[in-house]
Amino acid sequence: MARKKPSNRRPKTVPISNLKSGNAFHFPIVGIGASAGGLAAFEDFFSGMPVDTDLNMAFVLVQHLAPDHKSILTELIRRYTRMQVFEVEDGMEVNINCAYIIPPNYDMAFIKGKLRLSAPTEPRGQRLPIDFFFYSLAADQNYRAIAIVLSGTGSDGTLGVRAIKGSGGMVIAQLPKTSQFDGMPVSAIATGLVDFQLAPIDMPATLLSYNKSDTDALQSPNIDIDTPESSDALQKIFGLLLLQVGHDFSDYKPNTIVRRIARRMAANEIGYIDDYVKFLQKNKDEIQALFRDLLIGVTRFFRDHEAFSSLEKIVIPKLFYNQPMEKIIRIWTIGCSTGEEAYSIAILMLEKMENLKINHEIQIFSTDIDPDALQVARNGVYPASIAADISSERLSKFFTYSEKSHTYRVHKRIRDILIFSVQNVIRDPPFSRIDLISCRNLLIYMNKELQRKLLFTFHYSLNSGGTLFLGNSENIASFPPLFTVIDRKYKLFRHTEDLKNQNQFTFPKLSGSQEYPSKNMQSDCDEKIDVAKPSLQDLTEAALLQQIDYTAALVDRLGDILYLHGRSGLYLEPSPGATGVSNILKMARQGLRFALSVALHKSVSLGEIIEKNNIKVKTNGDYIRINLKICPVKSEFFLIIFEEKKYIQEDTQRTTLKTDVALLDDSALENNGGIESLMQELHDKDDYLQTTNEALESSNEELKSSNEELQSINEEMQSTNEELETSKEELQSLNEELATVNTELKNNMEDLSILNNDMNNLLAGTGIATIFVDHQLCIMRFTPSVSAIINLLPSDQGRPLKLFVSNLKGYDEMVDDVQSVLDTLSPCVVDVETKNSRWYRLSIVPYRTLDNVIEGAVLTFIDITEIRDNHEELARLKELSQLATVMLHAGDAMVVQDTAGHIIAWNASASDIYGWTEEEALKKKMSELIPNMSQEQTLDRLKKQSKDAALRPYKAERLTKSGKILAVWITSTALKDENGATYGFATLERFISREEKGATDEKKKN
Repeated sequence: MARKKPSNRRPKTVPISNLKSGNAFHFPIVGIGASAGGLAAFEDFFSGMPVDTDLNMAFVLVQHLAPDHKSILTELIRRYTRMQVFEVEDGMEVNINCAYIIPPNYDMAFIKGKLRLSAPTEPRGQRLPIDFFFYSLAADQNYRAIAIVLSGTGSDGTLGVRAIKGSGGMVIAQLPKTSQFDGMPVSAIATGLVDFQLAPIDMPATLLSYNKSDTDALQSPNIDIDTPESSDALQKIFGLLLLQVGHDFSDYKPNTIVRRIARRMAANEIGYIDDYVKFLQKNKDEIQALFRDLLIGVTRFFRDHEAFSSLEKIVIPKLFYNQPMEKIIRIWTIGCSTGEEAYSIAILMLEKMENLKINHEIQIFSTDIDPDALQVARNGVYPASIAADISSERLSKFFTYSEKSHTYRVHKRIRDILIFSVQNVIRDPPFSRIDLISCRNLLIYMNKELQRKLLFTFHYSLNSGGTLFLGNSENIASFPPLFTVIDRKYKLFRHTEDLKNQNQFTFPKLSGSQEYPSKNMQSDCDEKIDVAKPSLQDLTEAALLQQIDYTAALVDRLGDILYLHGRSGLYLEPSPGATGVSNILKMARQGLRFALSVALHKSVSLGEIIEKNNIKVKTNGDYIRINLKICPVKSEFFLIIFEEKKYIQEDTQRTTLKTDVALLDDSALENNGGIESLMQELHDKDDYLQTTNEALESSNEELKSSNEELQSINEEMQSTNEELETSKEELQSLNEELATVNTELKNNMEDLSILNNDMNNLLAGTGIATIFVDHQLCIMRFTPSVSAIINLLPSDQGRPLKLFVSNLKGYDEMVDDVQSVLDTLSPCVVDVETKNSRWYRLSIVPYRTLDNVIEGAVLTFIDITEIRDNHEELARLKELSQLATVMLHAGDAMVVQDTAGHIIAWNASASDIYGWTEEEALKKKMSELIPNMSQEQTLDRLKKQSKDAALRPYKAERLTKSGKILAVWITSTALKDENGATYGFATLERFISREEKGATDEKKKN
């Protein structure tokens, strides 16, 4: 059963080809991708932000989120940054110094300064939202795009990193040892395109430094190619590159080169190109870094699917049309980088052969100048995220998935038809007799003259009618008519015989004749370096190559034939029933195979030229003698040269032989007999060796057959296992989402714990006695202060409230009031008194949840004892205030004393009558104003009045300050509090004049 793999997932709603709008902002856009463990990384990242400086960037966070779970990521991020943080809505514009969070269950793209949301096209567990966003960001923002890959499993983001780097942007990956899950950072780092590997907390400082340098370097780099100084500096850089890596970039388009150099200057915080030249001279690692930046190749499986579809429908069928079965179809992919497009063509070729039910030998030569990229291509191992570009059917058919490393490996039958090799198409000799050349998105980086030169090279390499496959942005209309158009939109062209222009191709120098700059170039790079021009030597070498009459074969270490030159029929013959790649050891004729095998093995082992002479080889019914020479070519290939040995004519041989026989004596004849015996023995051993070899070959065939059976069984087991792996992948994806949800829940629990602690401390700190009860009036929680009212213990939680006896005096309706509040949802407030005379205000309200659900009631007891006392005191003060007002305006003396006889109030009239000022009077007792003879009588009156006995105005005597005794009429009033207790007396005292006294006395006499 075919394994279900992530299907062909491309930005269908947002084609990358439609995103090249060049809407670059004046500030960088930082895309941050994370999966499991991402929340902790986000916290560290934003915690590392400078508190006094803005980064002057915008941040877009793409986190793997559970599609059916509400995310609180936005709220969490707000805690760690003073920037504004938004959950993205479709069409939201991006502003500087803001952070934007992807919502659950959406894909997000960056288009013309806005964030666009779309429903995912892939099932849960197979989505790649980080790659999706990085692709759109690279296409829209070019060198202003920055990608950061944080903690997570799998490889989402890896392909997007290639796009960001290909557009001239910067890439940062989390240092694997600092991540909870290192799958995504390790996968990104494995591309070799990551500029910085940092802990999240260190990333903001690097971004700040990069942005300061980047603003100057990329917006207005100090590189003006029209000035002699900058032009000279560029030539020095080209020279250093040529010296260090052996490649000349002087014919590349200046704008492309300058932008990449400016980016490296920004990364190293260098403002001027002269300073950068000096930096390169002292730092070989930076030369390699610049070389890698210049080589950034944006490549994907079936990149530009419509173009590959056109290739599949129009070109590939014609490669097989009317071709003999022995025809070898030769394809050359130039600038293949890490091999994705080369493997894509191989897949199309094999699919077409299966459809046509034919079996041709296919050779795909894939070349590039980047050895690191080629090593990736040779390994044929790619991240799981390639599932975005390859259908699930092709994945299961042409790839093997590794659950351990989360990678896909191309099948051996695909790998065997590709030959990866380091080659500089500008400088090195091209391949010949090619049926299809794929050179996509390489010419766009080169100037017109170099493009013209390469087109002549392609024309030379292609067979008549062969096809040239270019990138969507490349055009050859302005060049000589070497090709006719097959598909103008998708850049497919057919080779034409152009007698006028075909001789303009100049054969490059042979390997080894390329001239390189002198060693002193590293320290003194003042002279410009010119690429070697075609010379008489070039023409001579090309002519000699065409005149060589030897038969030769270029093979790899195993003897697989890569290239044949001359007529090989005398030495090689097809193996019976053999298909696929031809092996020279299997094709060698009788007599040659053993010597060839030994010589090739020796040359491979020693790396030396090996020669074998006078080898007897059986041809069609006859034997010939040949010489064999094997020469190592670089480190991977071997050139085998066959030279037929020339003999003297047969009649001359016979004459010589007769003369020799006549001279033989008997002894010689005996020796000849011994020689014949030895020859026979040698022949027997040769036969034995031949028999042994045949037996070994037979055993090998049997082993091969057994191996095929085992392989078939293994494939069945693998097919069964693939279903389990698919389920495991889905579970793993679900686990990642659960890890994110669990982290959010953990943060929620921490928040709730903090809030709970705050609430407990708040309630305990205020001293408010509080009881929480449920619907059944059972105690859920209470504060310690409740013990002064109801004696509750921690073990009483869960028990009914009605079981407890309160310390309240005269209030037995508490349980009924709580039930009434639950029934009516109307709060109840009542003042209650405890048996120790403390007063509390009891408030009973419904207990409401955040969802407005009633789950019980809350009883709060607020101590109001002091409030009540203060209220009573205020009442007394109010009465005194009123009395004071009366006293202030009264014409008679007004005196207030407490129950102890202390004067507490004294008006102005009292001062006028008795002579004491208010200040003096308030320091006296009332007894000091009463003559001794009258004190006992006055005390009796006060006692009587304190017992609520009413007193009529009476006549009394008072002492003045001067000692004079005055007669006064006194009207006395007892002062009482709310409880009726007497706390003082107020007396209105009117002076009796002499006339009034006489009149009174006269009245008494009558």
